[in-house]
Amino acid sequence: MGVNSFSKESLLKDSMATTAKITSKGQTTIPVEIRESLNFNPGDLLEWEVNADGSAKVRRIQPLDLEYMRAVEGTLTEWACAEDEEAYRGL
Repeated sequence: MGVNSFSKESLLKDSMATTAKITSKGQTTIPVEIRESLNFNPGDLLEWEVNADGSAKVRRIQPLDLEYMRAVEGTLTEWACAEDEEAYRGL
């Protein structure tokens, strides 16, 4: 397996793919080029969004974002049915 080399500039304007292995503990290493381009630092919180097509999106969140999401999550139970999801999908 070769090592990918990307500049910060190319990461910010182009899409790219790289490979990482998951350990038996479910851990992986984010390549340094990606960490630097996304400003990921030790201790950062990452949010994983898994899509129906099997793809995933990851982004760094602030602790305030996490607290806000948890607070709002409890208020949105009224929109928990498939009909509501369909009605509000395009918003």
